[in-house]
This record gives sequence, C-alpha cells and structure tokens, in this order.
Amino acid sequence: MAKPPGQKNTSGRGQRDLTVKVKSAKGRRLSSTLWLQRQLNDPYVKRAQAEGYRGRAAYKILELDDKYRFLVPGARVVDLGCAPGGWCQVAVKRVNALGERPGKSVGRVLGIDLQEVEPIAGAELHQLDFLDEGADRQVFDWLDGPADVVMSDMAAASSGHKQTDHLRIINLCEAAAYFAFDVLVEGGTFVAKVLAGGTEGDLQKMLKTKFTKVANVKPPASRSDSSEKFVVATGFRGRSE
Repeated sequence: MAKPPGQKNTSGRGQRDLTVKVKSAKGRRLSSTLWLQRQLNDPYVKRAQAEGYRGRAAYKILELDDKYRFLVPGARVVDLGCAPGGWCQVAVKRVNALGERPGKSVGRVLGIDLQEVEPIAGAELHQLDFLDEGADRQVFDWLDGPADVVMSDMAAASSGHKQTDHLRIINLCEAAAYFAFDVLVEGGTFVAKVLAGGTEGDLQKMLKTKFTKVANVKPPASRSDSSEKFVVATGFRGRSE
C-alpha cells in the first residue's frame, strides 16, 4: 500500500523520501511551483484520478453529505457554477439519477455554469448565468418544479488580496443563497463555499431566518492551510409571498 505523501519509506534498503519535488522552471513563479508540488503530493488529487472524479473538490461534497445526508435518492439537485463537474458526479450517484439502484427513487441533477461543461452521464448541464433575470424560472422549467438541494462550490477569481477575495466570495455566496430562496422546495437544503474573513457572520444570520438549521463546516478534504469552509443550511422555511 502506498504511503501518504511526505512519509518516508522505511522498508528495505535505500530509504528515500516519497514526496515529489518540483524543480523551478524558467518563467514559472515560485508560487506556481509550490502549487504544482502540492498538487502532485495531494492524496485527494491522486484519489480523484484513481476514482474518476474531475477534481479533489468531489470529496468535499462527499464528506458533507456523509454528515448531513441531503443527497438522497430521488432528490432534485441544482449545482451552481458546476465546472469542472466533480460535485455533479457525486450527486448523480447519490440521488440515483441513472436509476442504477433498483427500488430507490430516481433523482435529477442540474448543473449550470457560465462555461460549457463536458457531459456527465446522468447530469443535465446548461450554460447559464444564474444571476440573469429569469434564471430561477428557467431552472424551474428544466426541473419541472422546485429543487430539493441547491449547492455551490463557486469562488470569485482571486485578486491576491485576502480581504477583497473574502468579500467577493461572500457576495457570490449571498447571491447563490437568494437564488436558492427562489427555487428550493420547503424543507430543502443549501450548501455553499465561503471564506473565513469576518463578514460571513452576516450571511449566517440571514440564512438562519430562512432555514431551521445552519452549520459552518470544514470537511477533511479542505486543505488545512485554506480559509475555506462550507455553510450547510437545512430545513428551508419556504418562499415568502
């Protein structure tokens, strides 16, 4: 069995460090070299490659669902900003979108993104800006009704300034939440990525007025040096008329 990255092989002769070292290349910044080295040594990256997921982020939604159980067979799921599609892949299996689990209800997975996403068996992928006027009605039409789950792993483009990036992702998360208010069924679930930075408390207060339970979670698949965490809001109280 392969040892975790960074752990030395102590069996046999010629002990060696199994951590992959990346040499600096001309024109490549140190930050890029360090990122590449981290990717090559990340057990979640290797696991995603072995198990056919489109990225390590798939394990974040897997771990969140293991704890909160919102991706149940028969659920109708909307994945906002779904590219490259790892979360959709997980949802397809868990809601039984392909009908591969006899006797279980068949769910649906709707992925939307600004860019075109390579097809995923069992997922309905659409190129759409969820901020556009009428986007909520379009999603209703595609699903033939409300969603049980709205989830988002979206992040705004990094500016390199921590506080600016925090505000951008909180604004994006708020926009996703308002979209969820328009498309969720009563009792539904909203899951979204946020960055710790000071203003996420206001988001949580707002969500608590709309959901019966709101939790902030950092799943094991989130890197320890990352400020990201996820808000999981369950028990949607319903749309106010």
